Amino acid sequence: MTKRLFTALCGLVFLVNFGRVAFAPLVPEFQQDLGISAAAVGSVTTLVWIGTAAPRIPIGWVLTRVARERVVLATGIALSLAAALTAMADSLLALRVGAFAVGLATGGYFVAAIPLIGALYPERTGRAVGVHGTASQVASVVAPALALAAIARVGDWRAVFWLLAGGALVVTIALFAVVRARGGVEPEGDAAATDGDGVADAEPRSFLAALSHWRIVLAGMSLVAVAGFAWQGVFNFYVSYLLSKGLTPANANLLLTVAFAAGVPAFWLGGRLADRLPKVPYLLALNAAFVASLVTLTYAGSLAAFAVVSAALGYAAHALFPAVDTYMLSTLPAADRASAYAVFSGASLLFEANGSGVVGALTDAGVAFDRVFRLFAVAVAAVLVLAALLYVLGRFPAPAGSTRRQPDGR
Repeated sequence: MTKRLFTALCGLVFLVNFGRVAFAPLVPEFQQDLGISAAAVGSVTTLVWIGTAAPRIPIGWVLTRVARERVVLATGIALSLAAALTAMADSLLALRVGAFAVGLATGGYFVAAIPLIGALYPERTGRAVGVHGTASQVASVVAPALALAAIARVGDWRAVFWLLAGGALVVTIALFAVVRARGGVEPEGDAAATDGDGVADAEPRSFLAALSHWRIVLAGMSLVAVAGFAWQGVFNFYVSYLLSKGLTPANANLLLTVAFAAGVPAFWLGGRLADRLPKVPYLLALNAAFVASLVTLTYAGSLAAFAVVSAALGYAAHALFPAVDTYMLSTLPAADRASAYAVFSGASLLFEANGSGVVGALTDAGVAFDRVFRLFAVAVAAVLVLAALLYVLGRFPAPAGSTRRQPDGR
C-alpha cells in the first residue's frame, strides 16, 4: 500500500511541476491570442513562481492542524481548478490570476508532500525523495514538447491546461482512494498531542517549536539557497548568455535542455547518494562542484565544451535539492518536521527567486554575463567555506547519529 501511495504522489508531482513549467513554452501563443506585449506575458511566468513561494510558510502552520495527506489531496484539487481557470482565461488579468493560482497549488503540494515521503520511508528518505524529484524533473524536460504537441493537434493553447486539469483530478481521485484504503497516514502532531492536554493545545505549539529550529533552517538554507539563487539567475538567462557567446538559437536552446535533462539522473542518483554518504560533506561537495562548473562555464569556448559544462552544471544544481531535503528531514525532529520544513522551503525559495532579477539588473547596467556568473560563484564559494569551517569545528547542525560533534557539544 505504501508503494501505491508513493506511485500516486509521483504521478501528481509530475503534473504539479508540469503546471509550473508549461507557461514558458506557451509565451508566443499567449502573445498572439491575447494581443499582449512581451513584458506583460513575462509577468505571467513570474506570477507562477511567486505563487509557488507564497503559500509555503502559511502551509507550515496548516500542517500543525491538518494531516499531510489531506493537504496533498487539497493541492491536487486546487491544481485541477487552477488549470481549468487558466484554460478559460480570455484576458491578461485572467491569465495572471490563473498563473498565480497554479503557483499556489504547486507550492502547497511540495511542503506537504516532501515530509509525507520522509514519513513513508524513514530509512530510505534520500532514495524516495530522489525518485519523487525525478518524476518532477521529467516534467521539466518534456513539458515544452508536450505543450507544443497539444497545440499542434488541437490548435489552441487552452487544451494544455484542460488536459492538466483533467489529469490532476484523475490522479487526485486515485490518491484519495489509496489513502482511504490505507487508513491515512498518521498526522505529524499526534506524538506531541499525547504529551499535552490534547490536540488543540499541542498543535499550535508545534509551529512555534518549528520556529525554534532556526539553526537547522539557516544551515539548510546555507547549503542550497545561495547556489539556488545563482542557478535561478543562470538558467533564466542561459539562452541569452549562450547567444552572446556566438551560439545559434537552436544550439543555445538545446544546451538549456541538456542542463535540465541532467537533472533527471541528478535526482535519481543524488537521492540514493544522500542516503549512503555523510549528508553535510556530500552537500558541501555538491556546492563545490556547482562553483567549479559555473566558473568553467565562463571560460568555455566551443560547442562541445559548453555541452559538457551544461551537463555538469545542471547535474550539480539539481542534485542539491534531494540532498538538502534528505538533510532537513533527517535533522529536524519528527514532531516539528513538516512545519519547520515549510519555513525552510518558503524562505529558501523566496530568496532564490531573486536570482534572475539580479542578473537582469546587472546586465542592464552593463555588467557582462561572465562577470556576473563569476560573482555568483564567489558568493557560493564564500558560504561554502563558512559552512565547511563550522562543520569541521562541530558547530554545524548534523543529523542524529552523525559522528560529527553537534553544536550543543555532544
